[in-house]
Amino acid sequence: MYELFSAYRNNELNYEQFYPTLPIQYALHSIYEQKSLQQDKPIKNLEFSVTEHKPEQKLNVILISVESLSAEFLAYEGIRKGVTPFLDSLAEHSYLFTNVYATGTRTVRGLEALSLSIPPTPGQSIVRRPNNENLFTLSSVFNSKGYESLYIYGGYGYFDNMNYFFSHNGYQVIDRTALESEEIDYENIWGVADENLFTLAIREIDQRAANQKRVFAHIMTTSNHRPYTYPEGRIDIPSHTSRIGAVKYTDYAIGEFIRNASKKEWFNNTVFVITADHCASSAGKEELPIEKYRIPLLIYAPAFIKPAVETRLMSQIDIAPTLLGLLNFSYKSKFMGYDLLHLKRGVERAFISTYQRLGYMKQDSLLILSPQHVALVYPVANNKITGKGVPDKAKRYKITREGISWYEAAGYLYKNNKLKL
Repeated sequence: MYELFSAYRNNELNYEQFYPTLPIQYALHSIYEQKSLQQDKPIKNLEFSVTEHKPEQKLNVILISVESLSAEFLAYEGIRKGVTPFLDSLAEHSYLFTNVYATGTRTVRGLEALSLSIPPTPGQSIVRRPNNENLFTLSSVFNSKGYESLYIYGGYGYFDNMNYFFSHNGYQVIDRTALESEEIDYENIWGVADENLFTLAIREIDQRAANQKRVFAHIMTTSNHRPYTYPEGRIDIPSHTSRIGAVKYTDYAIGEFIRNASKKEWFNNTVFVITADHCASSAGKEELPIEKYRIPLLIYAPAFIKPAVETRLMSQIDIAPTLLGLLNFSYKSKFMGYDLLHLKRGVERAFISTYQRLGYMKQDSLLILSPQHVALVYPVANNKITGKGVPDKAKRYKITREGISWYEAAGYLYKNNKLKL
């Protein structure tokens, strides 16, 4: 108990100390095998080349991570309707991924997955950890291609260590301090209204476009957060009413952003990626309620990407390599995520977690790893747990060995500076 409390104070739970393990060489070889990579003996890190023979599409990329946007808010889920009218209409013209899972329940966990493409290490997100500078990130790839990478946030970037993490990992950070008071229609403790954030984003992208700079911009929204307040008169739900109102307002703001962007010269050379940092709620009867981790993913570029629907299982850490695959980029990589569009069927998996519990999901099973070296395997059907967990202390199930390999390798690579540039 003392060790757990100490780990909490230090933002880290040492995987090897608290969780089931395998020989690290076995774990690393397992990752290489699942990623279909050439293996050397012994393996000391995860570093490989991605080679694409088609011409690279060096387009601007705008990645919008929406605060607490559960997939259930979009019409394709069939649970709620009318909450996200703009995104629902945009989905019909996008590459829509309908089976994507967030890695955690906090914004910094989503930012970690989207920028580092790494499974969630136990304890706090790497965004808030010490020694998190000069890591291989999504911006590393874009910067190597001559892009300017931006992290644009509607709040104060010192919150959750975002300023430090992004500014020390290849991004230029632009937060609410870049806005004058007269440019802010509304603000609360979390940040400015999303419409003001997107106005700021267009201004920053315009400046780079005028200088013939390609841009990768990661925009993080804030309005879909308690106390669910936003400017009046934008939607048909009064401010400070409910999360549904906040979601509908953010949908409105994204719609205005896309419409305003469509009037710009850079629009036809831009890919828009819209996803979530995490879901609206992770509460449930199970330790890790699977359905509470499902998030949307839309990739919209009408001049380059044809509308389609992808239903395969996908992790949030797969978004970065899949996006780069769509752009036909060749690059040196340290990403643990998959390019889903170049992945053989049957290998798909997803990671879901809380501060202490680490989940590894395949189509019909969910492995949950917990402190005190506990491994439980649960049956899964239709993305829900359907029975009791079976202890697997002997690691006899394939899913147990796979899940341990991913999480142990992630902890090892970070701890030993193998994720550095």
